[in-house]
Amino acid sequence: MSSNEETLQQENGQPLDTESEVQDTPAPPAIPFYTECSEAAQAELFNECEEQFAQLEMLQNEIILAEPDSDEYPQEQSVNRLTAVAAELKQWQTRQPELLSTNPEVLLVVGAEELQKLNSQLELVLSCSQAKRDTLRETLKSEQKWLEEKKEVLRAGTEHVVKQRLENERLSEHSVLQDTKKKIQKMKDYQNRLMETLADVLAEHFPLPTQETTADKKKKNIPQELNENLISLNEVLELLMNTTLETPHDPYVSIDETFWPPYTEMLLRHGIAQRHPEDCFKIRLETFY
Repeated sequence: MSSNEETLQQENGQPLDTESEVQDTPAPPAIPFYTECSEAAQAELFNECEEQFAQLEMLQNEIILAEPDSDEYPQEQSVNRLTAVAAELKQWQTRQPELLSTNPEVLLVVGAEELQKLNSQLELVLSCSQAKRDTLRETLKSEQKWLEEKKEVLRAGTEHVVKQRLENERLSEHSVLQDTKKKIQKMKDYQNRLMETLADVLAEHFPLPTQETTADKKKKNIPQELNENLISLNEVLELLMNTTLETPHDPYVSIDETFWPPYTEMLLRHGIAQRHPEDCFKIRLETFY
């Protein structure tokens, strides 16, 4: 990527393609490595080193001569030495480094060596960075693939939920109505079976009076007239129940000649029915709830 293209991307607010820059960046030119100096430079450097070593040897001799006998006061000697080392360290920390030689040829060779070392270190860092970049790129690809799979699963689940919700909204009213109808029909069937069972029990154990029963009572000198319009005990109970359900504010039924008195008295004595408090010819079904 040229410098003009980079400038154009920066002006348009577009991010620079770092990866392409890394790939397209040409390798730096090889640094010329000067391994040898001229004889004059070497001689000059040798003389400077001799002077520095001579000065160092002179200073070392002065230090040795200035030190007192170590056998006397060893503890004081240690404290003084520690103080001197600390002062020297402080001086070296504040001192600016000086060049060993001012010869440009020597400095060129030394600088080339340092640049070669720095170049080797930077090449090592670059290779490590590229390896780490490749690893991160593979990790990014796998994470993106996993993310796409999860998005697809989420999309399918959302569509299924929406579809089920619409289906439930469409069928909710109809299903509730059908369930209610089924429950009502079950209750009606159960009520019909109960009524049929009650009718069978009452027909078997509490039949209507016949001519034979009235003839037996006449033999016992009990006057009894048979009314052909008598209703059965089942019909009496059904009439009482229907009246209670249809007109709960006035559940009483008037007693007429169709009610057989023995059955009416039995209902009253056994607490199944009760009389009107003001009209003894009216009865109602006892409240069982």
